[in-house]
Amino acid sequence: MNIWNFFRRILILIASAIALTVTSLWVGQQAYSWLPPQGAAESVLIDNLISFLVTLGAFIFLGVTGVVVYSLIFHRAAPGDTSDGPPIEGNLTLEIVWTVIPVMLVFWIAGYSYQIYQQMGVQGSDELMKLQVPGIESAYAATMESPNQAVTDIDVTAKQWAWIFHYPERNVTSTELHLPANEHVRLALQSEDVIHGFYIPGFRLKQDIIPNTTIDFEFTPVREGKYRLTDSQYSGTYFATMEANVIVESPEEYHKWLKAAAKNQLVPAKNQAALEYAQASESGFPNGWATVVPAQPPLVNYSGGKEDKQ
Repeated sequence: MNIWNFFRRILILIASAIALTVTSLWVGQQAYSWLPPQGAAESVLIDNLISFLVTLGAFIFLGVTGVVVYSLIFHRAAPGDTSDGPPIEGNLTLEIVWTVIPVMLVFWIAGYSYQIYQQMGVQGSDELMKLQVPGIESAYAATMESPNQAVTDIDVTAKQWAWIFHYPERNVTSTELHLPANEHVRLALQSEDVIHGFYIPGFRLKQDIIPNTTIDFEFTPVREGKYRLTDSQYSGTYFATMEANVIVESPEEYHKWLKAAAKNQLVPAKNQAALEYAQASESGFPNGWATVVPAQPPLVNYSGGKEDKQ
């Protein structure tokens, strides 16, 4: 009878572990639906990492919660039992187990995260590292970029409070970022004043832009559509207006747009920060906080408007 009870408990533990694992894997798969569309090749890697973390977190949460609930139901004191529990003090084996397991989990998460970082190789962080440690090589060039791969170079300038995109191929300047789908893109990020943050949620990519520094930022957009670029750093009073449309289109449509934009004359771009500052100045009523004067609207061949985002 005791042997039967022992095997029954083992079977229950195995069944519980299988159910816990299957449920955690299912929860991890649901994490993909919580995120924006995957606009860049690198976003797939980030989503895989998020799914992994959600799966692991669900396993730990459900496992610990299950043990607590089981203890509350089956190991509670009987009604009227006011006796003290057994005088148990210390358990070296248990203490080793609950110390080693979290340490192993941390190393597992760190190792997998670093692997994802190397596979992404967006290079922006590597560029900053090379500024601090001359001679260090980027892990990106050897793994992601092939000699025959087409690369689109775009200069990106951030200033209070506008994004400016320059396309050297046609000498076109725009306040709307156009990208060819399924082609490698290299952005040269610069800031004219303070620290800005280049962030496109749909691409899962973010890079701080440091003044007086050019940072190469590389990725591959893969899904055609409209996205939104925002400034992820607080860059001053009107930083919330520092947004821009990001248009990912086929290479044919991209070059068609570039050719058409090159024919346009340079005109001042629409700028929400400059407009709001001018309105506040003309009203004669102080807005309650000090601010620097927004930079003059840039001269561009093409000025994109605010549209729906993805």
